[in-house]
Amino acid sequence: MGGLVEQAGGPGPSAAEDLARARNAWAASMLAALDRLRPALQACPPGRLAELSGGTWGNGQIRLTYWGRPVTISFPALQATAADGDQIPSTFDLAMLLFYLNTADGSPPTGKWISFRELPEGLFYHQAFQGYSGDRLAHAYGANPAQFAGAAEALGGTPLPDLASLAYGFDPLPAVRMAAILWPGDDEFAARASILFDAAASHFMPTDGLALLGAGLTGRLLKAGSSVQAEA
Repeated sequence: MGGLVEQAGGPGPSAAEDLARARNAWAASMLAALDRLRPALQACPPGRLAELSGGTWGNGQIRLTYWGRPVTISFPALQATAADGDQIPSTFDLAMLLFYLNTADGSPPTGKWISFRELPEGLFYHQAFQGYSGDRLAHAYGANPAQFAGAAEALGGTPLPDLASLAYGFDPLPAVRMAAILWPGDDEFAARASILFDAAASHFMPTDGLALLGAGLTGRLLKAGSSVQAEA
């Protein structure tokens, strides 16, 4: 299983630099926090952790899905293993899973979509997030909405016609719901794209973690679009 943020091209160096800064800041903070996070999780009943996070518990393992793939997290060792038996190679991905377990409080989805700026402390970082998420999608797919739709469908995205004609829902973790939306450009307006979150997302992941899930979704859509184009 690859890392959370997949490098798959983009509009230019500024977006890549913003993404690198965000990932480096998160990596530094997460590594410092892992030492205190493990004991905190180990002190919790594992069945309760599974219940609050939308997973299941049995045979000494918490079972979740991560980017559509089943994973198991051993307890109390808190090591993650993919469905094919391979241990999750990225400390980054393991940290995302553990932060998810630590934050999850079992809140139900709201059905209300919000932008990154509406997340806790999201306003300050909204411009950077838009630069390495929505702006990259608009640059890649603004003139080719069919390719965007093909990429979203290839990733198992669920159409969200009530949100927009080119809107798809994704669940990178069982209780984290995100949407990718594209508004194609025309003679009067430039193309736009956005990554949105169910309003309950902050009950399951810190805001900086949600930023990187959004970047991960963007990278996956760009990579899938390249595959769709190659097959056309």
